[in-house]
Amino acid sequence: MAPDSNDQAGHSPEDRGLRPAETPMTAADRLCDRIEAVDAEILAFLPEPGRRARLRAEARALAERDTAFDRLPLYGVPVAIKDIVRVAGLPTRAGSELPAELLDGPQAPLVDRLRAAGALVAGKTVTAEFAGTAPGPTRNPHHLGHTPGGSSSGSAAAVAAGMVPLAIGTQTVGSVIRPAAYCGVIGFKPGYDRVPTEGVIPNVPSLDTVGLFAADLELATRAAGVLCDRWQQPAPTTPRPRLAVPEGPYLGRAEPAALAAFEEHTARLAAAGHEILRVPFLDDLAQVEADQYTVNRFETARVHADWFARHGDRYRPQTAAAIRQGQAVDPDDYTRALRARERFRDRLRQVMADRGIDLWLTPAATGPAPRGLESTGSGAMCLPWSYAGVPALALPAGPAPDGLPLGVQCVAASGADERLLAWAPDLLAALTPPGGTPRPRLGAAHLPHPSGERG
Repeated sequence: MAPDSNDQAGHSPEDRGLRPAETPMTAADRLCDRIEAVDAEILAFLPEPGRRARLRAEARALAERDTAFDRLPLYGVPVAIKDIVRVAGLPTRAGSELPAELLDGPQAPLVDRLRAAGALVAGKTVTAEFAGTAPGPTRNPHHLGHTPGGSSSGSAAAVAAGMVPLAIGTQTVGSVIRPAAYCGVIGFKPGYDRVPTEGVIPNVPSLDTVGLFAADLELATRAAGVLCDRWQQPAPTTPRPRLAVPEGPYLGRAEPAALAAFEEHTARLAAAGHEILRVPFLDDLAQVEADQYTVNRFETARVHADWFARHGDRYRPQTAAAIRQGQAVDPDDYTRALRARERFRDRLRQVMADRGIDLWLTPAATGPAPRGLESTGSGAMCLPWSYAGVPALALPAGPAPDGLPLGVQCVAASGADERLLAWAPDLLAALTPPGGTPRPRLGAAHLPHPSGERG
């Protein structure tokens, strides 16, 4: 069994995701207790008969595998997996009604990495159909009548409700950053090519990016180091970043109340000593959005060409409409849009270099989570950055007037994933309001949110 006290490297069990004197077995039981008590209201996880027995077996095998748990950066940490990622022993349905055998395949390498790092797979979480816009049943833990965002809805809600401290999502437009903001948790979308996407059901292959949700930044950073290729942790003396707000039509996509809150957020950062520039950018936002739409729809139709031809009647209306729109896109227009994306990436890189910008600072979503479960909300605040393939981070920034969470998005240059996370603790400390960030009130469950729990 793994030791329960500090090891020679000075890492305690709680540093690895466990409470003091807790083994992976007891952590697995605590996880299952929480899911059983809370998820009937939140509906973040897919049902799994025998979850407790499976998790206890995984925990037992982990404890027997390696007693030097300092070598396992996610030792005993329960992680939820979005249901477009293949996990050995668990079915993949991608939120769809297509025949299950169509979606079968080997376990995704990213899950191999998590398990090799000591993580316990808590289960599959609800996704919008094929990571698109047709929402699943998941509810926002802060208010059950509001969306948790999407398409990684179950992963964000599972972390927000204290069921798991870590969850995997994906982002094509705004499917990590937006639900992280709506649910009041950390959301990290690495650069486009940093995490392997083999074994992940594609949505838009040239845009799809694996990301994560976490209960705290330290865990997010550890998980990023496990998942990302070529991870190089920067020196602790990394200087403060130079921040920039993109002035122009982009901010006009946000709701007035969200913009007012964002001005308060930037004021907090400035008061903490951060330099903030106001830089005109994205004057051609409408064209960027149109080009992104062309790429998005064309590739969606191409991914689903065979399945849709055989099983089109099993797709939900939103997904079927997106596929049909993609079928109507001229291949020459798609090629032109890809070229336009390269020009946009070059322009973004040049503006950041010319002005000495380390991070763009924006609202993480157009406002707090909308009421109702028919939509997952707008990804407009994420679209340009996802289109460029650059890393982004959602940081909780306190409540909106209605009490729902708000988030701030920090966007770094391509290849600066490590520095983005290294800068984040200082930014989060400045953004956190005196009263802290909102905690979910879990409806009829009446269970306290496990504040401070990391395992």
